[in-house]
Amino acid sequence: MSEATAGDGAARMTVRRMGFAYPAAMGGHWNRRRPEFSQIVNAASLAMPYLEPYLIKTMREARPQIRDAVLRAALDDYVAQEAMHFQQHRKFNNELKARGYRAIEEIEATLASDYRKLGETRSLAFNLAYAEGFESMALAIGQMLIADRKFLFGDSESGVASLILWHFVEEIEHKNVAYDVFDHLAGNYFRRVHGLLYATIHIMWRTRGGYQALLKEDGLWRSARSRVALGLLLLRIFATLTPKMLRILMPFYNPRQVKDPAWALSWARLFKADNDGAGRLDTTRLDAPEPVALSTGETK
Repeated sequence: MSEATAGDGAARMTVRRMGFAYPAAMGGHWNRRRPEFSQIVNAASLAMPYLEPYLIKTMREARPQIRDAVLRAALDDYVAQEAMHFQQHRKFNNELKARGYRAIEEIEATLASDYRKLGETRSLAFNLAYAEGFESMALAIGQMLIADRKFLFGDSESGVASLILWHFVEEIEHKNVAYDVFDHLAGNYFRRVHGLLYATIHIMWRTRGGYQALLKEDGLWRSARSRVALGLLLLRIFATLTPKMLRILMPFYNPRQVKDPAWALSWARLFKADNDGAGRLDTTRLDAPEPVALSTGETK
């Protein structure tokens, strides 16, 4: 792996080229203790090769209108980070396909159609509001995942846990870029809230349809035990997530107000010290205040 550090205009961001290993024996339930969470994450991952190119296209369309050179530099590094994200998710999604999930093809076709239509039929102002809404939601989700990392990812496959946590560390790093671009070109409180609500409902609805289809293939959707586990998991997630989402609705919300989690900052330091180690986290030690890499040759 190599590292390319962003310029002065985007000092928060580092464009990282990662590598994640997925064992041949790994099934769709990469967290065997929490198969329902595995499929929620899997369904969300299926969206990334369609959502993130849409975000990139939106930002590139906006770039010629941006007068601020510092903001243009930040936009460029945001685009570079998002490109890395969807490439890595595409690799992971191919691993899921190799596990034989038949529902994935239809899920992907729906997502591809959704984002193609948004890009082709909606105004730049709407698409910037959607992008800002998604990034604000992603910031809240990143905080939630990091705070509850032991429960959600403990003892899971290192490659998948490392992929997701890396992704959201970088969502936290570029937390203000979509907000700044939107504010610079189309800033309006009501438009911003509409974008947040539209993006949140759209993404959560598609994610629900995705994990429902995957759990049906697993034979778990009709299992009372699994449905109870899923319900309790969602309650836990939204108990943490809802206050963070409500904060975004405030008229004077700005992502700069959201403090970076200490663990995310520690992950960035781990990457600088051990590029490869940051991609193979020890999921038995996620309760530690700083991320710990598996030893070379060790698998989990």
